[in-house]
Amino acid sequence: MKRKYYAKLTSLLCAVVGLASCGPEMPKEVKSSFETMTVKTSDIELPYKFSARMKGQNDVTITPQVSGQLMKIAVSEGQQVKKGQTLFIIDSRNAQLDLEAAQANLQAALASENSAKLEYESNKNLFEKKIVSSYLLNSSENSYKQAQAAVAQARSSVNRAKVNLSFCTITASVSGIIGEIPVRVGDQVSPMTQLTMLSGNTTMYAEFSVTEGIIEAMVQEGMKATDVEKYIANLPEATFVMKNGTEYPHKGRVISLTGIVNAATGSLTSKVSFPNPDGHLYSGIQGTIVMPFAEKGVIVIPQNAVVRLQDKSLVYKVQADSTATAVDVTTQDTGNGKDFIVTSGLNAGDCIVTTGANNVTEGQKVLF
Repeated sequence: MKRKYYAKLTSLLCAVVGLASCGPEMPKEVKSSFETMTVKTSDIELPYKFSARMKGQNDVTITPQVSGQLMKIAVSEGQQVKKGQTLFIIDSRNAQLDLEAAQANLQAALASENSAKLEYESNKNLFEKKIVSSYLLNSSENSYKQAQAAVAQARSSVNRAKVNLSFCTITASVSGIIGEIPVRVGDQVSPMTQLTMLSGNTTMYAEFSVTEGIIEAMVQEGMKATDVEKYIANLPEATFVMKNGTEYPHKGRVISLTGIVNAATGSLTSKVSFPNPDGHLYSGIQGTIVMPFAEKGVIVIPQNAVVRLQDKSLVYKVQADSTATAVDVTTQDTGNGKDFIVTSGLNAGDCIVTTGANNVTEGQKVLF
């Protein structure tokens, strides 16, 4: 009887053990691991970026200097032209008639001058022979001088008429690209009419505003007005990035920096000169100027070490007992997509959590 009881008890225990062995495994404690780094100072180049607009070195507004009917448009929009090339022709018939009239007046004035000269020389000879009075001599001399003045005035009218005639043919004052042409053949034009815009594009200027932060940096360096040229000469080369992200292959140099801060924007206007040998840059193109500036002795940490909490930036600092404590920091983007510059909140020699910082809680033991 006892044997049967013990056998049943043994079977029951085995069944319980069997069921337990077939059930789900109990979860094991998994310890989180973190990566840390010791903060130190280093030198880094930051790509400063400025919104810019391109402008030709010699952007010229083409307007006529005489009024008349537009007879011919010798170029098309977007055409590359050379200095001196004909762009527009205005009806020159009136100007031609004015020139012919001026030339006729000049011939009449020359004839009058010649007659006055003969009379003066004749009276001069007679006066020497005491045949005529000094009054008659002086009178003929004055008439001769008046005739000479009339010739000079008539010659000036001829030259003015020639200039006006030349104004009927409008030529390019610089080499460049023709802009929009809002007029058509047959239109009446005047000096108030804009025919087109000619952009001298062999060299292009990118105009942009220098931010207040850089202005403050200049002030801190004690830069004087006399040091501006030296400062500009030492600035790094600039890159122009178009709106579609394409980087212009030729580098530019800063050539000017206005000495007056714009009261409305708190910025300085600057120009970067870019060579344009292939004509790929046009006036009005917008993009970004990128200039690398060296920052020395700054604290650089990876972006994954910074935890964003509403309007705060936190970094977990590792204490001597290996626990993590959150500290507020202020950061500056380096522009490389992976690092921040810490401007306050950390000191060289501090140990911080990098990988896994988002999983750290205050006072948690950080494993090394």
